[in-house]
Amino acid sequence: MISIKISLIVFACIFGGAVLGILLHAVLPQHHLSAESKDIVKLGMGLVATMAALVLGLLVASAKSSYDTQSAEMTQLTTNVALLDRILAHYGPETKESRDFLRETVTRIVSQIWVEDGTSAGPASPKSAGGEVLYDKVQELSPKNDTQRSLKSQALSIVMETGKLRQLMFAQGTATVSIPLLVVLVLWLAVIFVSFGLFAPFNATVVSSLFVSALSVSGAIFLILDMYTPYTGVIGIASTPLQIVLAQLGQ
Repeated sequence: MISIKISLIVFACIFGGAVLGILLHAVLPQHHLSAESKDIVKLGMGLVATMAALVLGLLVASAKSSYDTQSAEMTQLTTNVALLDRILAHYGPETKESRDFLRETVTRIVSQIWVEDGTSAGPASPKSAGGEVLYDKVQELSPKNDTQRSLKSQALSIVMETGKLRQLMFAQGTATVSIPLLVVLVLWLAVIFVSFGLFAPFNATVVSSLFVSALSVSGAIFLILDMYTPYTGVIGIASTPLQIVLAQLGQ
């Protein structure tokens, strides 16, 4: 997946910066590594580290918000589908065709988002799901009493709301992290790790510590990227609720 590849590249850049710092430590003249020089580097890197922490926190919060929003939209879609099916069932047997088409539409949505091989392109265009056809089928119903007129009005309202929700899900499915912001963040992190290696002695403990630190930071980048793709990433939105509702449609 793209999020894993980018995270590995980020790890290589950050840990590579630490290794570069260690190599510079071995070749720089001693006066460049004096206590005064070390203090100035600490001050500068403290400022960069603060900015990097703020940006990293901003990206995590933004990614979590995007994930939560899309998860809530999927829950709302599932609720709308279940409610629409029950309203049509209460309307009468003349809605059988509409309910069957609703089941076909939901089956198509599930197959588009959650592919059997584990890959997915996320929510497809609302037009491909057949929402307009479902609206026409409900619109063609001819109510015979006030109860059916009320149920038809409610059904049309839910179909319209679901259509808007599908359009919103499709639009948000293209949301992603800001690439320039990510590049600048990785650059800052690499510079910070260069400073770590610059004044660190070369031994197994130091290298292991820098390795784990770089791995942790790249792991945070992975989580950010993965939450922006909740239908294709490791931290994915489960299809179980929609599958449960699908099994109950038409009953």
